[in-house]
Amino acid sequence: MSETLEKLRAEIETINYAVLELLSRRAGLVTRIHDLKSAAGMPAFVPEREQRMLEELVRRNRGPFPDQTIRHLFKEIFQASVALQDAEAGRVLKTSRARQSGDLRIQIGDAVIGGAPVVVAGPCSVESEEQIESAAAFVASLGLRFLRGGAFKPRSSPYSFQGLGPLGLELLGRAARRHGLCAVTEVVDPRHVDLVCQHAHVLQVGARNMYNYELLREVGRTRTPVLLKRGLSATVDELLWSAEYVVLEGNEQVILCERGIRTYETQTRNTLDVSAVALLRQRTFLPVVVDVSHAAGRRDILAPLGRAALAAGAQGLMVEVHPCPAVARSDAEQQLDYAEFERFLEEVGLRRPAHGADQPWSAPEIEAPLRQASAG
Repeated sequence: MSETLEKLRAEIETINYAVLELLSRRAGLVTRIHDLKSAAGMPAFVPEREQRMLEELVRRNRGPFPDQTIRHLFKEIFQASVALQDAEAGRVLKTSRARQSGDLRIQIGDAVIGGAPVVVAGPCSVESEEQIESAAAFVASLGLRFLRGGAFKPRSSPYSFQGLGPLGLELLGRAARRHGLCAVTEVVDPRHVDLVCQHAHVLQVGARNMYNYELLREVGRTRTPVLLKRGLSATVDELLWSAEYVVLEGNEQVILCERGIRTYETQTRNTLDVSAVALLRQRTFLPVVVDVSHAAGRRDILAPLGRAALAAGAQGLMVEVHPCPAVARSDAEQQLDYAEFERFLEEVGLRRPAHGADQPWSAPEIEAPLRQASAG
């Protein structure tokens, strides 16, 4: 029996060596194909062809491995081949600090995102002309430069307020222009991109649409800055890949936004991932801002979250502000009234510029951490 076992084990070893040799030969062919495609300007990876190869392998499978196992094994081989091509090409994300060490500064109107901390404030939804006019006047009175407000509102419940649509865009854009502000609003459909660009200075891609690659490509074809929010359960890598979709279309004006991720915790709407801020500042030159309102889902802890975000290196905060949160048509529990928002600014350490409203806001106690994160 021992002799038979040894023979079988020796045969398995021989097969292992043969499989390894075949994998190496396959890798050599993959590299040659990659070189030929690169020289001809052809795409290196064609998912449809890989899928056809996989289905043909499954069709030829006669066991004993089930089809699912064959798919898994060859998917691993295909993915290893793609990784090999990337390594051969020395591929580095266009948004990586390996390409640009200094921080990207995005000029929007007379304001800049990517330097000293900025604040993007305004209601969750545009509800009426009077409401957004009041919010715009208040935001401008504080010397801030960015007015947020949703015209198209993707909601979990189809029965919830979905926004005023095109009318909301007009009201937001008009109020922003009247008070010298830059309008920030969400676009949810590739067909709406041109329309939103007519009224907004910044196109927001919400958490639910971080994986909407057609929308990412469409906003990438514009030259309007894009604020890209991290998905509810997205990794840092996945957020950066989504930004890459935008940049590859030619629009390099991308602002990354951490807005909390979904965890098992129930005390807050989401869990603010402060580590993501530090990691993003380390890995990319794109500006990073934090939406504390959607992270918390409650108004009583917004200031501590804001301080933590700035200390981690965030270059801006998004905060929802409403003339009367009690009657807000969406996210009433997380919006601040005007007095609460002024206290918020004081508590996070932000102060009005000393030399006029056209100067950036500053937070002296966090300037050193910001410089350190940038250098990292």
